[in-house]
Amino acid sequence: MKVLVADKFEESGLGGLRALGCEVVYEPKLEGEALGNRLAETAAEVLVVRSTKVSAKELAQGTGLALVIRAGAGVNTIDLAAASERAIAVSNCPGKNSIAVAELAWGLILALDRRIPEQTKDLQNGVWNKAEYGKAKGLAGRTLGVLGTGAIGREVLSRGRAFGMKTIAWSRSLDDAKAAELGAERAGSIHELAQRSDVVSVHVALSKETRGFLDAAFFGAMREGASFVNTSRGEIVDGAALEAAVRDRGIRAGLDVFANEPSGGTGAFEDGIVKLAGVVGTHHVGASTDQAQNAIAEETVRIVKVFKTTGQVPNAVNLSDRTPATHLLSVRHRDRVGVLAHVFGELRAAGLNVEQTENVVFAGAQAACARIQLSGEPGPEVLARIREGCEDVLSVGLSRL
Repeated sequence: MKVLVADKFEESGLGGLRALGCEVVYEPKLEGEALGNRLAETAAEVLVVRSTKVSAKELAQGTGLALVIRAGAGVNTIDLAAASERAIAVSNCPGKNSIAVAELAWGLILALDRRIPEQTKDLQNGVWNKAEYGKAKGLAGRTLGVLGTGAIGREVLSRGRAFGMKTIAWSRSLDDAKAAELGAERAGSIHELAQRSDVVSVHVALSKETRGFLDAAFFGAMREGASFVNTSRGEIVDGAALEAAVRDRGIRAGLDVFANEPSGGTGAFEDGIVKLAGVVGTHHVGASTDQAQNAIAEETVRIVKVFKTTGQVPNAVNLSDRTPATHLLSVRHRDRVGVLAHVFGELRAAGLNVEQTENVVFAGAQAACARIQLSGEPGPEVLARIREGCEDVLSVGLSRL
C-alpha cells in the first residue's frame, strides 16, 4: 500500500507506516496543483494531511486514492462531498489533541485576565506600569462558560474547576445529567451561557449549522468586559460582530483561529481584529505540541493498519449512517468461487441495486453468509433463480429493513 504524506508529520508516524509494510512518500509541502500531480504520479491509495486543503480537483487526480486521513481533529479543509462522490473515505484523529488545545485555551484565558502580552510589550519598550497592570479581575469564583462538550471542552471544564471557577456548559446534545457528570450547570442556550459567563471558551466543530452562529446577538448577550476565547475554527464567529464587541463593549478576545488563515505554515496574514486593543492572537497552534503530534501520528498509523488489514476505516466521517436500502437479502452458501457473482448477476438482471454488502466466512472456510442490502424487493422468481441457479447456494432469506 502506498501512502502519500503531504504535510509535516512525526518521524514516529513515518516509521510506523513503514513498519506496516507501506511504501511511504513523504513530501510535506505539497498543496494545490502540486498535490494533485503527485497523487496522479504516485497512484497513492492513502493521503495524509494536516493543514493542507484537499479540493475536488486534487481528489479527482487521485485515481488510486481510497482514503484521506486528516492528522488532526477537524476535516473542514477536505471537500467531503467530492470525496464521497468518488467513494474515497475521509478519516481523522479526534480527541488526540484535546489536552494540547485545552492548555492553549487556558494560556489565552490567563493572558487576557492578566494582560500578559501588553505587559511584555511595555517592558520591551522600557515602560514600567505596575499601577495599570495591577488591576486584573482574577478568575477564582468567576464563571467559565464552555460551548461544546467534546473531548476538548471537557478538558477545559476540568481545568476551570481547578482554578476555582464556576462552570456552565452548552452543546446540542447536553442534558442536565451529562452536565452534572462534567461538574457543570447546563445552559439552555448559547445566549444564556453568554449572559452568565465571565469567560467564554469555544470548542465546537465547524459545520453548515455552526458557521457564523456566534453573531451580534451572542456577543450582545455577553457581559461587558468579559473574555472570549476561540481555539476551534474562525468561521464559527461572525468576525464583524466580534470586532464590534471588542471595540464597543470592552470584550477581550483570545484567538488561535481565523477565517482567513494562510493555507501553508507561513505566509502573509491580514485580519483587522488582531490590531485591536484587548485581543491576543496565536497562529492556530492549539494542537502543536510534541505530545499531541505523537498521539496523532500513532492514531494515523492505527487507522492505516486497520484499513490495510480489514478494509474498514476507523473514525470515518463521510460514510452514510443509513443506506437507501429497503430489503435485506441473506444468502447462505458454500465458500466457493463464483457464488457471489451468480447472486449479483441475478440482482443486476432484476434491476436491483446493491446498497451495501458483507460476506461473513465461518470457521473452516467451508461456508459463508452474504448479507446484501437492496434498493428494492426481489420477487419470488428472482429468489428462486438465486436459490436454484447455483448448487453452492444453501438457503436464501429476505426481510424488510
